[in-house]
Amino acid sequence: MQSQTVIFRQLAKDFMRPLPCMVAADTPISEAVGRMAAAKDSCALVLDDGGRLQGIVTEQDVARRIAFRVTPETTVGDVMTTPVRTIPDRDHLYQAIARMRRFDHRHMPVVDRSGAPVGLLVLRDAMAVASEQKMAQIDRLTHQGTLDGLREVKAAEVELAEELFADNLPAPEIQALLTDINNDIYRRIVERLLRRGANDGLGEPPRDFSVIVMGSGGRGENFIYPDQDNGMIIADYPDGEHDRIDGYFRELAERMNMDLDTVGFPLCKGYVMAINPLWRKTLSQWREQLSLWQKKRDTTALRLSDIFFDFCAVYGDEQMAAEVRQTVTQLTKGNASFLREMFRDESEHKVALGLFGRLITERNIEEHKGKLNLKLTGTLPLVEGVRLMALREGVEVGSTLARIDRLRELDVLDSDEQDYLKAAFVHITGLLLRQQIADFKAGRTVSNYVSPKALSRREKDQLIGAFQAIREFRKRIESEFTGDLF
Repeated sequence: MQSQTVIFRQLAKDFMRPLPCMVAADTPISEAVGRMAAAKDSCALVLDDGGRLQGIVTEQDVARRIAFRVTPETTVGDVMTTPVRTIPDRDHLYQAIARMRRFDHRHMPVVDRSGAPVGLLVLRDAMAVASEQKMAQIDRLTHQGTLDGLREVKAAEVELAEELFADNLPAPEIQALLTDINNDIYRRIVERLLRRGANDGLGEPPRDFSVIVMGSGGRGENFIYPDQDNGMIIADYPDGEHDRIDGYFRELAERMNMDLDTVGFPLCKGYVMAINPLWRKTLSQWREQLSLWQKKRDTTALRLSDIFFDFCAVYGDEQMAAEVRQTVTQLTKGNASFLREMFRDESEHKVALGLFGRLITERNIEEHKGKLNLKLTGTLPLVEGVRLMALREGVEVGSTLARIDRLRELDVLDSDEQDYLKAAFVHITGLLLRQQIADFKAGRTVSNYVSPKALSRREKDQLIGAFQAIREFRKRIESEFTGDLF
């Protein structure tokens, strides 16, 4: 029997139909309708000379706006629906269902990252995958973009995480889905602010821009209720325009950060947010900043680099984010001295494992005494180590597991290291996620602390094995990056 949660793990591209007939805007409508009928297509896509989607003509258009109302010679461009609402091929199927239901569309074109159409999603096909009892949950996870609605989405995330966990989905896959939902909230908040901008004095963006998230959101590894780690990349502009242009994005950033806090993303205590000019820069300024951090190499520069290197775009011009990523790669690939200093700055992050395989628990924080901080002394040493090795090798994929796999493909890791490190990450993140769900349901503060007493003997043995694998990996990195043998 197929799991009831499978709908939340499937992608739109896996259910799309082949592309329908495609026509140019200057095609006579009689020819377009004839081609639709011959192919038994329910719509025709209108493309420009560059193959970009320009409009759409549907059966409903033919029945309501074309038949007996325009001459056969009328061109498609005169009657098509434009602009066209589309679905990115990497979107989850449940998001596509919600979008089509929201706009009362029977079908939507599916597009790739470049915006080129690659298929057609039919609502009837998509709905056949979703059980009736899951539609209410889909609606909660894709609530309309009011702040109250997005707050409801955040609450629904925990319920979904619990169901997926009970369905034995590995924690990293649940983290990836939580990250997708969170990043979609970012997009919807920015879109909401831009829509309202014309009416409340903000106006239109004076330059193209990209909103980025950093840390676990940039890697696709969110747990429950991550705080804000975000920034902006803005298209270059003349220095004389700084006050006007940066003033706009400063105001947009402030509204974005406040709205995110309202719906459930706490403000970052370290001020790693777009409202801080350190994290809001033009494309050229980001390149200069990265070069400066790489040259300066003091503690502050190293830690700021460490925060920034895990980032991805969640709204706007993805190409600018890709160019910044290329700059990071150029500055760090094979840069032994810089990466050595980064490792030394992170060297205090060790797994919670003492002599004879004894687990080292919290001693200083009263409310967590006797517990393990599985982020600080578990995932963090592994994530940091894998990231350093990935930066050295020019690996640009973002998630920890994807980086491990790529390092294996490059023969940097052997198959045993790959297996041990991936198993360690999956086990520790699973324990963390389970504890956070339990904390939330019990009304406790959601944290990264897990009591060893809550673990079965097998889970504890696996945790000790995971810590041992990470510790050996860190020893290898120390030897390769610093030359120290002990």
